[in-house]
Amino acid sequence: MQSIYDYRDLIYENIEYDLLKERFPFDGDTLDEIAELIVEIVCAKRKSTRIAGSDFPHEVVRSRFLKLQSEHIQFAMDCMKENTTKIRNIKQYLLTVLYNAPTTISNYYSALVNHDMYGGNP
Repeated sequence: MQSIYDYRDLIYENIEYDLLKERFPFDGDTLDEIAELIVEIVCAKRKSTRIAGSDFPHEVVRSRFLKLQSEHIQFAMDCMKENTTKIRNIKQYLLTVLYNAPTTISNYYSALVNHDMYGGNP
């Protein structure tokens, strides 16, 4: 049980939880849910984890979740806010967003900038 608390402390430090709480005071529940999901995945004892319909070795998923930082959490929260389609399995959606955040965050924000600059929006 102690390792769960140790990992929670590490994850909260990695994602700069206190800073995110200050920066997004109205999204505290969402932030808490995301942080606890990360803790759950990191502490799980299993051989594989399903992400976006594919099974990945759990150690790979665990490693990537331990590397998440505040900008990845903000990215996940932005994805939640901007999504307009019905999400049938919110946990799987968040797992997918968090797992892919380190590899898609730059392209996501570049696409937003391109859309705003060239898409006809003032």
